[in-house]
Amino acid sequence: MRKIVHRHLGKVVAGAAIAVAGTAVMIGITLPGSAGADESGGTSGTGANGGSAQQAAQDGQGGVVRPGVVERAPAEGDKGRGRDPLTDDEMRRAERIAVNRQLFNSSENVEGARGPQRIGVDLAEPDTADLDNPDAPRRADITFYDYKDDTLVTKTVDLDTEKVVETGVQHGVQPPISRDEMSEAAKLLIADPLGAGLKADFKDATGKELTSPDQLMLNSMVYRATPGVRPAALGACGEHRCVRLFPKVKNGPWIDSRDLVIDLSARKVGRLG
Repeated sequence: MRKIVHRHLGKVVAGAAIAVAGTAVMIGITLPGSAGADESGGTSGTGANGGSAQQAAQDGQGGVVRPGVVERAPAEGDKGRGRDPLTDDEMRRAERIAVNRQLFNSSENVEGARGPQRIGVDLAEPDTADLDNPDAPRRADITFYDYKDDTLVTKTVDLDTEKVVETGVQHGVQPPISRDEMSEAAKLLIADPLGAGLKADFKDATGKELTSPDQLMLNSMVYRATPGVRPAALGACGEHRCVRLFPKVKNGPWIDSRDLVIDLSARKVGRLG
């Protein structure tokens, strides 16, 4: 009976020793730099008892554990290839090629200044013969809105030859509102008497005066008039460039302005009745 008890106690002691060793390894992984330190003045865990638990954990992982490093994104080239998205340089070049002196002098942007309002720049669809050609010519479609006569102008630019290969002009076509147009619509609304409710709601939410679109997060949608719309002044929307804004206080609530329409072409605000 006495031998059985001794054997049982030996198993308990051995199990406890394994548990302590396992805990030391866990601490060495979780708390690098402190595990295995000898607080009694010994040799920082590198003595005769098998070495540092931290070092053992590190050796088991192939070496010293180093802090993670976030690598920089690879530098963007001046020119893409095949169906790669347009680079920033390609977009700038496409717009420069598309807006010649005649177009610049004869058009008007959303602020009423000279030059058309850029809506977007996209990689043009390849010709049928070039669908499987990885070295097909790189072309860009640049879309502008001319507020002088409410026309949508689309130009296709060959980025290799730097020439305009196609031009399209459309009336009554309203693509999604650009960021610059949203900002201008918000400026007009803030300055208009019909924007009083927007400003009051903003002050209730923040305690501050609303004076700039930069204080808001903006979403929008194009507004097209339906027959019999009131007020009648909004009847031109669709031919004119009109927008409804969905503003949100930064880090705050949405503000309901769905009943207000900003006519960017006429630079006026109306309330749907």
